[in-house]
Amino acid sequence: MNREETPLKAGAIADGTAIEVPKIVSDVQTQFFVDNGYLVVPELLSLDEIEELRQDAATLARGGYPCDSIQPLPDTVSDEEAISSILCIHQPHFVSPVMEKYVKHPEICGVLSQITAAHLPYWDGSVKCMQSMLFVKPPSFQGQAWHQDEIYIPTRDRSLIGAWIAMDDATVENGCLWILPGSHRRGYLYPQKPHENPDEFDFAEESFGFDESDEVPVEVKTGALVFFNGYLLHRSRKNRGNTFRRVLVSHYCNSWSLLPWSLREGERPASADRRCIVPVSGVDPYAWKGYDAPPKNVHLRTCKAVQEMESQNGN
Repeated sequence: MNREETPLKAGAIADGTAIEVPKIVSDVQTQFFVDNGYLVVPELLSLDEIEELRQDAATLARGGYPCDSIQPLPDTVSDEEAISSILCIHQPHFVSPVMEKYVKHPEICGVLSQITAAHLPYWDGSVKCMQSMLFVKPPSFQGQAWHQDEIYIPTRDRSLIGAWIAMDDATVENGCLWILPGSHRRGYLYPQKPHENPDEFDFAEESFGFDESDEVPVEVKTGALVFFNGYLLHRSRKNRGNTFRRVLVSHYCNSWSLLPWSLREGERPASADRRCIVPVSGVDPYAWKGYDAPPKNVHLRTCKAVQEMESQNGN
């Protein structure tokens, strides 16, 4: 892959220094993202970096970081056993410096600085992160039905983007992503309802009201990155293979967009802005607001497979 090493200089503001990151993708790739709502960048991370992420996933699962929701496991439990009951850990970068390192990875953020809000005139490449999710997805674990990430993380300018790190080969058999290319273009959020296939999908609701016949699987090799827009319809199916399908996916948006995850007392929808964020490229124009310290805790996400395992074990 050809990469330009010249730093991308984002627009500066009076009270802050721009975070400079390398240019990674071409103008053709950037336009592909704008048109199709996703972009695959193979081999963006090395195998050594992937192994660091895998080891840290085991450290997290073993309770290796101070965290109320994950208690330390005894040495008799192997790393594989430790991660084998986890579908997903929400916000691992809140407690793990390794996960935070990859949230801010220069080459990942280099791509983000080129494509996140490339649909907007005059965008300067500034990007911030608000969420990370570590999916382990062991064999037999469910996927997630059709959805759009922007339903859960609203932005002001349709700039929400996921950066999906393949920590294993992702295949149709072990539950890779499936997408509807171009489904982001209208900026329409489809309604949701409970799905009717609990063996295939986890508990999250399913988006509906569209033709899914053009869906395509996104099979990628270990170390690849899949970037996708927050309005892109996507899903993943059950892991029917015999390997883990580990992924670290972090969510970002244009730093100039407010982040109205929720309303606090006295706030208006037009001004709500959550500040538990990590600037990763360019400038943070709202740095004057300060930042909310992340809680030193994570949230574990389970699925039907976990309940079945607990039932079999008599728990």
